[in-house]
Amino acid sequence: MSAELIDGAVLILEDRVTTGSVRIEGGRITGIDVARDGASVIPGKGRILAPAFVDIHGDAFEHQLMPRPGVMVGTEAALLETDRQLAANGIATAYHALTLSWEPGLRSVETGWQVVRALEGLRHRLTADNLIQLRWETFCLEAEPLIAHVLAGPDRPALAFNDHTTAALLHPEIAVHDRPFDHVAEYPVTDLSANGFLDKMGERAKRSHMTTADFVALIARVWARRPEVPSHIERIAALARAHGAPMLSHDDSQVETRSFYRRLGAKVAEFPMHERVFLAAHAAGDPIVLGAPNAMRGGSHLGSPGAAQMIARGLCDILASDYYYPAILGAMVRLHADRVAPLAELWRLVSVNPARAMGLTDRGRIAPGQRADLVLLDWPQGHAPAPLRTWVSGRGGYSALPAERTPEYTT
Repeated sequence: MSAELIDGAVLILEDRVTTGSVRIEGGRITGIDVARDGASVIPGKGRILAPAFVDIHGDAFEHQLMPRPGVMVGTEAALLETDRQLAANGIATAYHALTLSWEPGLRSVETGWQVVRALEGLRHRLTADNLIQLRWETFCLEAEPLIAHVLAGPDRPALAFNDHTTAALLHPEIAVHDRPFDHVAEYPVTDLSANGFLDKMGERAKRSHMTTADFVALIARVWARRPEVPSHIERIAALARAHGAPMLSHDDSQVETRSFYRRLGAKVAEFPMHERVFLAAHAAGDPIVLGAPNAMRGGSHLGSPGAAQMIARGLCDILASDYYYPAILGAMVRLHADRVAPLAELWRLVSVNPARAMGLTDRGRIAPGQRADLVLLDWPQGHAPAPLRTWVSGRGGYSALPAERTPEYTT
């Protein structure tokens, strides 16, 4: 792999923004502001060169698998298209949040196997690091063989504990962000025959190609498994610990919930739903993840705490694409424009912080010895930025140079 030197760009370093050059060779960054030394020069003046994004939770790949409700397409074609979208949005490392649920259809274990097998077969054709977050619905006991298979594989996955079953059955008088600890003895369950519940389950039934009545009967059978769930969680967590997989817990609403999963080794708090959980996670040193769409839009569509507010308070460490890959860059734009924090500090939320949370110490920073995971941005002052080039381990993952020069970015 020949050496390249990106010259004269505005560099987003871990602690500052400055102008300089970056030399890459053999998939690594070999120097900042060093001699050309035979490297081919890529003009960077007027552009921004930043660490490529590390996305630790993204499920937008589901839109490629099912582009319209109930319409599934070939898994390989969907994942190849996803890979192109990742690179085009400056994402070099992506953990696909692969939901493993008891629901038939898109989020079933069967679909999970298809995605896993396809990623294994496509490994050498993909541009970005396409990794897996095993987003395990804890009532889905059937997922254990797939989880064990992925954990034993060569690509170190992450494991996220989800309990959307308990949330779905919550009594409507209690807000979802105030729901009790998932395993409390007297959990307040809704009336399964209530019209409001039937309407809510009707939408999920469509996704599973079932009638509402059949879906409600299914969730009732799944709920009957509740006594088995805690021991199953313990077993899966032990398996993840044995393989050294990073673990997260999702949508925690109570401090007790966060403490339960932390004890099992899930040190990352993903999308906490209440301020008390943010405070408890921060006090314990747990990295806190929020959705980049929340930051880009200026608030959560679910009524959860706003990302910008939490970042300003030091209660958010990582932003993830969630359901929209362009949101990571979009979040940087909105937060920078709103002066929530300096740009170098904001960029840590989408690069070095998620890399460290996943144990990936070789990426996320522009520094000698790091992987050459970089994104070159065209970001005219006062306008939306666009990735021009993305490098993944020094490989050209994406290139879309405009026909004409645009106004330069100024620090």
